[in-house]
Amino acid sequence: MDHQTHEKSENNAHLTPGRKPVLELLTSRPEALDTVFLSEDAPGLGDVIGKCRELGVRFRKVRRPDLDRMYPGNHQGVVARLRGRQLVELDELITRAAGSTFPLILALDQVQDPGNVGTLARTLLALGGAGMLFPKDRTAFIGPAAAKAAAGALDSLPLCQVVNLARALDACAEAGLAIYGSGTGPESRDLFQARLHFPAVLVLGNEDKGMRPNVGKRCTEKLSIPMQGGFDSLNVAQAGAMIMTEMLRQRL
Repeated sequence: MDHQTHEKSENNAHLTPGRKPVLELLTSRPEALDTVFLSEDAPGLGDVIGKCRELGVRFRKVRRPDLDRMYPGNHQGVVARLRGRQLVELDELITRAAGSTFPLILALDQVQDPGNVGTLARTLLALGGAGMLFPKDRTAFIGPAAAKAAAGALDSLPLCQVVNLARALDACAEAGLAIYGSGTGPESRDLFQARLHFPAVLVLGNEDKGMRPNVGKRCTEKLSIPMQGGFDSLNVAQAGAMIMTEMLRQRL
């Protein structure tokens, strides 16, 4: 990634586009919003404007070309700029996990698709998980496309970004967290027969390559989902949602 591309990515990292995601943020965490930008020519934005006025959130009407330059994608005439996401240190995330009702950290090993990242964030938030852990390199984590798919979840979850995910998992294990991974093959255990322990970390790997070997060997157990009806695989967001839901069921 060259400097210009990196700078553009950093500038976009705190933008959330789209009417529904912005409305959800206004409802759930208005204090996280700095400014809501609205296209002058976009119809039907009265609900967004009304919510901003009700909650005292600053909003600005701008020309469509200016909004397109701010977020060159499908923004539906609305882009919210956030004050900054809840990036926390690893020690704090581990402490939060120990005290959570659903003491689970979700770790993403180079998950590339922002739609998958956003969906996983929404699922984890809905289930009451402790937060997310991800490496700084080769991840689609905190860009605006993931934020749109997450519809506000990335701005409500504690997020921890680390240089070396394998070492971070070692630290989690040393702190007493069980490390589980999503996997297939004879070495994996049927998700619905496994007896799970908490607090825990669930590691999900790259869409095409799965977990890197150095990350996978940190997992004390790999969990597989039994397939019926001719299906042989699920995408990472679907698999993650199923595993997290079963983990919550066992926890309760």
